[in-house]
Amino acid sequence: MLPCHSREAVVTVTSYEQGVLSGYMQHPRLERRVELKSLSQMLLLLDELLDLENCPNQPLPLIHPECKEEDATVFRIQILFREHYTWQGRLVWQNENQETVFHSAIELLQLLDEILAE
Repeated sequence: MLPCHSREAVVTVTSYEQGVLSGYMQHPRLERRVELKSLSQMLLLLDELLDLENCPNQPLPLIHPECKEEDATVFRIQILFREHYTWQGRLVWQNENQETVFHSAIELLQLLDEILAE
């Protein structure tokens, strides 16, 4: 397993109803923020971005979130390791200043769903 340093994506969730996410993602490899319409779209985009990194590489500077929506929920997703599509990393919930670790992409999805469904 090779470390992928601390690459980070910022996901801003503007709404989450019955398991359907709306929002956007920012990442140093993206020229602009990308609109998100589902958790699966978010996961696939993160996977594509990891493929571009060709682990391990030096981390890129983070694009700081620009959120104008008052009710938006902002997460930083740090993928520290990836081996055969298994991800390990940290999920930082910026609104509540809370951090947790995840050991797979499925666990990341479950954590996001638990937080957003509240």
